[in-house]
Amino acid sequence: MLLASFAQAEPLRIATFNTALSRKGPGILLRDILRDDDPSIASVVQTITAANPDIIALQGIDYDLELSALNALADALTAAGAPYPHRFAAPPNAGRQSGVDLDGDGKRGGPRDAQGYGRFFGQGAMAILSRYPIMTAQLQDFSTLLWRDLPGSLYPIIDGAPFAGTEAHATQRLSSNSHWSLPIQTPTGPITLLTYHATPPVFDGPEDRNGRRNHDETVFWVHHLAGEIGTPPQDAFILLGDANLDPTRGDGRGKAIAALLAHPSIQDPLPEHPTANWAQTGPMRVDYILPSHHWQVADTGLIWPQGDAASRHALVWVDLTR
Repeated sequence: MLLASFAQAEPLRIATFNTALSRKGPGILLRDILRDDDPSIASVVQTITAANPDIIALQGIDYDLELSALNALADALTAAGAPYPHRFAAPPNAGRQSGVDLDGDGKRGGPRDAQGYGRFFGQGAMAILSRYPIMTAQLQDFSTLLWRDLPGSLYPIIDGAPFAGTEAHATQRLSSNSHWSLPIQTPTGPITLLTYHATPPVFDGPEDRNGRRNHDETVFWVHHLAGEIGTPPQDAFILLGDANLDPTRGDGRGKAIAALLAHPSIQDPLPEHPTANWAQTGPMRVDYILPSHHWQVADTGLIWPQGDAASRHALVWVDLTR
């Protein structure tokens, strides 16, 4: 009985990390991992191994249909003493060509005409590594949701007409990468990960296309938790990922993440901690782990990549019990 009680009290360590491992072409990330001599990959492996999370959401990792790059990274982690037998990624919007001029430059087929920015399909996408079984049959993948179909959508309307035209308005998806609701079976029962990676709210024009989309990618979760889109979690959940949005700093519409941080069903275990540091902006908080109120927070922390790291993000981790 004492052993059973101890096992139930063991915290679950959850992490999120924008690895910035994306490459300029398909297959290059897999090649670089297999070569085992790339300092940015070594830094990511070292950072994740130091954190030793049970479940980690990754951003900035290129997607391929056979998950070859993700599996190679997981194998490198196993060799470093951090095994993750359960891996998940799904086809993202990043680099998924739309066939439409989405950015209004009069051309089709460019990186910004993809459903999410990308020079090739899957560039800089998302993935999950877990020590516990991932319940993929119960996945809710909201990546196909059209931006215009989000309640209260901020899709830019210029002089009464949608930016880039009606065809773009009828084609553009909300998710620049993905929005997933993904259950995982842990020793204390199933939990649900709600995860995403929003577009940066910059690199656009006066229409503020990216700023508006970034706002709506975060506001999506408010609608999901209200039961307006998909089926919200009925038990313990953790909302995590890279929102690319600080509540008070930067060019983004911070009220979106501020509203999420104030949501009555979640708690914020790392308030006001910067999680990224860019030369042009300085420290900003853009990466989040927001557990539901079913959890007790046992500990929290940030691990900044060392060595020749490509990422300007810290790995964020939280220890949770229930």
